[in-house]
Amino acid sequence: MAVPKRKMSRSNTRSRRAQWKAAPVELVACPNRACRQLKPQHVACPACGQYSGRQVVEPA
Repeated sequence: MAVPKRKMSRSNTRSRRAQWKAAPVELVACPNRACRQLKPQHVACPACGQYSGRQVVEPA
């Protein structure tokens, strides 16, 4: 098992961790032709309540 021989400095640790960023949320158009509002992927549309062509929640 690999073990570091020396302690990593604070600046090296922080510059390595600086690359860990959260990706922005991808928004896509609702596939419902009457709606077409932007929504997050793999989520029921908050405007019309449809997911994958069927009604799953009541529209808000």
